[in-house]
Amino acid sequence: MAGTGALKTIREKTAICRTYRFEAAHFLPNVHREHKCRRMHGHNYRVDIWVAGPVEATGFVMDFFDLDEVVSPLVRNLDHRVLNEVLGLENPTAELIAAWFFERLKCAGITAVRVYETDDCFAEVWT
Repeated sequence: MAGTGALKTIREKTAICRTYRFEAAHFLPNVHREHKCRRMHGHNYRVDIWVAGPVEATGFVMDFFDLDEVVSPLVRNLDHRVLNEVLGLENPTAELIAAWFFERLKCAGITAVRVYETDDCFAEVWT
């Protein structure tokens, strides 16, 4: 059957990504005293959550509804908070925020997390 090989490749090499957003304040306590990010400031964060794997009989790598079920509570926990007050985010750099999400989501099959502080700056953690 024509195209069977391509379909097999797609089923084996497929990823989905869902974007979440939250607003929060933070400061970076470990930078030098004159660094502007040592002062309290805020960001409109964007978090991209990736899941890679085979396409199941359902036609999904993972249903976006199921992804929302595991990610949304974490996003709500950070929205409109001072991130430094959240356990595990005492030094909330983009790198450590991405790792915070990744550690809490790896049991759900998440393969990568990308956290944007601004449109131009992000950090990513992946398997």
